[in-house]
Amino acid sequence: RGPTAFAKGAVASRQTRANTASAKFQSRDETGLPESTTVQKLAIPAMITASKNGKAPREIERKFLLKRLPPNLRHFHSRTIEQGYLAVKTDGTQIRLRKAGRRHSLTVKRGRGLSRQEIEIDLTRDQFEELWPATAGCRLTKTRYDVPFGKHTIEIDVYRGRNEGLVVAEVEFHDERECARFQPPDWFAAEVSGKSRYSNVRLARE
Repeated sequence: RGPTAFAKGAVASRQTRANTASAKFQSRDETGLPESTTVQKLAIPAMITASKNGKAPREIERKFLLKRLPPNLRHFHSRTIEQGYLAVKTDGTQIRLRKAGRRHSLTVKRGRGLSRQEIEIDLTRDQFEELWPATAGCRLTKTRYDVPFGKHTIEIDVYRGRNEGLVVAEVEFHDERECARFQPPDWFAAEVSGKSRYSNVRLARE
């Protein structure tokens, strides 16, 4: 199935989860975040301000579809990723919760295109579990494989659940020159960097 082919039952189920979370996190601040003690302790509003002031590190990344999977994919390091979004704003700011293996994190991203501001902090399991219900209705699951390619690492995401069948590859770069000079392998297909259809936020919402 493609990323937009979903059953009505799944939509209804997600709405039920969203309503449950909404009842628990009705009170949200001006950033759209739930008014939680964990939110305040982690100084997440300050992280958002830092990203707006241009003081955050930048993530430079390109995304591709695949013609085929590389050989022996399952021999490479992999982990299951569950992620959801606490807030998504019209200026491109996203506040993401992620569980990848045993690691829990919160990330603030801002901007669009190949280069975006990004601030990430580690969470304890308890902090993650306190905030996770507020992402109901805006979540996804995927398996990520790390495939070495020259001096780069190609991250291949195999989506699960309602996005089953979608596979994309992401490559991160140190600077924009390195990004522009990257020559993808022959098993890459079309580049979809910056295309909203393949953004994780949209896939999590649909």
